[in-house]
Amino acid sequence: MKLHFGGMVLALLLALALSGCGSMLAQNPRGKLKPVNAVAEGADGSVMLKGADVVAYFQQGKYVQGNPRLTSTYEEVTFRFASPEHKAMFDRDPTRYLPQYGGYCANGIAYGIPWGGDADTWKIIGGRLFIFGGQASKDAFGLDEKRNLELADKYWKDEVAGSNSFLRRIWRLVVKVPHYQTGEELARAVADSRARAQ
Repeated sequence: MKLHFGGMVLALLLALALSGCGSMLAQNPRGKLKPVNAVAEGADGSVMLKGADVVAYFQQGKYVQGNPRLTSTYEEVTFRFASPEHKAMFDRDPTRYLPQYGGYCANGIAYGIPWGGDADTWKIIGGRLFIFGGQASKDAFGLDEKRNLELADKYWKDEVAGSNSFLRRIWRLVVKVPHYQTGEELARAVADSRARAQ
């Protein structure tokens, strides 16, 4: 039995959707905080940043992995903490400690793409926590931090917040923003900037 091209594409998309079902649910919880850079782990359906302690960035100035026995749930998302004190601080004022853009890579959100975000690559800017998809993304974002913050805030507010992460990601990987640059182009721009600074 032969499948025509459209049928093959549909079958492939269905297979991808079903294979990523756990991830899709973890990143798109029922609460208002979505999409989020989260994973399903055990009974916790959406663990933010694979369990990184979001309070530690502010209080200790570093990435610290949280303890699965010290958790709080905010808007259907589970947060883990390294100490009871950090948990108490979060519980008093959760929005103060939330990573921007659902914990996705801030550089990706500047392109309207909710993707990536490594808990150990981060920066606090103006009292807000930003996560990046590695040092290269952080360096690229820093080339024009003010403009990139404006772009990321705009795309998060206008397109990404409240949407389905997978659908939004596919859309913006196909329909690119006007200022889109590839990873190679961004790496060259970072290298050029460093060369000029020397």
